[in-house]
Amino acid sequence: MSRAPDAHDRTKSRGDAGAPPADAHPSPARPVSIIGLGASGRAAARLALAHGEPVYVSDTRTDARLESAARELRTLGAHIELGRHDLDRIEASTLVVVSPGIPPDAPVLRHLEARGIEWIGEPEFAVGFHQGALIAITGTNGKTTTALLVTHLLHAAGIDAVLGGNVGGGLAPAASEALLEAPDAPWLILEMSSFQLAGTRHFAPDIGVVTSLAPDHLDRYPSLEAYYADKARLFRNARPESRWVLNADNPRVPALAGDAPGTRLTVGLDASDHQGRIEAGVLVLEVEAGRPEPLVPVDDLGILGRHNLRNALLAALTARLAGASLEGIRRGLRSFRPLPHRMEPVGEVKGVLWVNDSKATNVEATGAALESLDRPMVVLLGGKDKGEDFTPLRHALARSTRVAVLYGEARGRLESALGGAEAPPCPLLREDRGFDEAVDRAFDACEPGDLLLLSPACASFDLFENYEARGRRFAELARAAGGTP
Repeated sequence: MSRAPDAHDRTKSRGDAGAPPADAHPSPARPVSIIGLGASGRAAARLALAHGEPVYVSDTRTDARLESAARELRTLGAHIELGRHDLDRIEASTLVVVSPGIPPDAPVLRHLEARGIEWIGEPEFAVGFHQGALIAITGTNGKTTTALLVTHLLHAAGIDAVLGGNVGGGLAPAASEALLEAPDAPWLILEMSSFQLAGTRHFAPDIGVVTSLAPDHLDRYPSLEAYYADKARLFRNARPESRWVLNADNPRVPALAGDAPGTRLTVGLDASDHQGRIEAGVLVLEVEAGRPEPLVPVDDLGILGRHNLRNALLAALTARLAGASLEGIRRGLRSFRPLPHRMEPVGEVKGVLWVNDSKATNVEATGAALESLDRPMVVLLGGKDKGEDFTPLRHALARSTRVAVLYGEARGRLESALGGAEAPPCPLLREDRGFDEAVDRAFDACEPGDLLLLSPACASFDLFENYEARGRRFAELARAAGGTP
């Protein structure tokens, strides 16, 4: 039984953007099984049905929201089963698609592995229907900002492109949904999480981007090496014509690429030998050696933080490789605005600027935020503990942090890691009540001219449904305190 049909084999030998292979669309009437009825699973089912493929979707959950989704898909012709997986039916499928929310040790996946049945993730399934070129962006931090920036820059340059993948907060749809909305877009841009990369077999981007690499998701992965191994799958099907845009300021990133075929282009803020860099306060590209291309002064960007300068260069370099004009890139860089929950100014109260960086759910993201800001600040740290080592935050906190307020489930371990036997890098205030009380204490500790930063270094699930809800509550408290945008 075939487990990887021709439609997905084409990703091994993708040609130029204007010359897709003849078998770009899958053959009709291949039975497809989709495991998981979340957003990605629903999108994959709709895409398969739109191309006339018999679809079976199963999910072990049975809540009301899934029942509603099941009814919708049944009207389109899908066979939906909630509360169980029909393993015989899945085994009989030509193709098995797994949603990224299904953990790798789920019994259904263990069963497939034991039977030697290969499966793919939803993004790779979607790519099988795409006739144009592919940009894939991954990294521990910065990938959403970079993916949205690349799309914005291409649009500003008049290039048709569609964004999908792991773009949270409703900022972009699942890959399959993106292709339903824009089936003929010449460029598909996908933000790829490690969970999604784990489900790739023949995935081969024309341009691959790695924004950063640091410990994360250790509550799901058995080891740091396993997490990095899934990220490295971006390079699994590299070809001589592949192009890789890499953050050279993070030495783990070039190491992740190893000796993968293709052309490497690097971004670095403090060295002159990179294809994306800063010179005399101006963002500069140099795709062709000896031909530097100035873009815009750093002060013209509408996004905060030194790490976002790097994201802007990664995006600009990627857009340039995709054919964007310099003027289009300049126009796009000037018009791009901060993303929700990512170094987002949400108000100013009595001379204190409140900044929502709730998306900083790991140590590296918070460290980057702290080190990118020179203004004195009070920072909120805490939330659900993901098992990371917090001690690397000591150096970042020592730069310009006036006070750190520790809250949530992780507050005790944060206090031990940042205090302990050594002198703390800044005064630590432990708040044992709730989030609102922690914000109140942080604001009380501020002085006029300070920055009040929510950059928690932890997940949100102890007190909130997700990081977006945490960020929205922070913004609500800023407004309640009299904040002005």
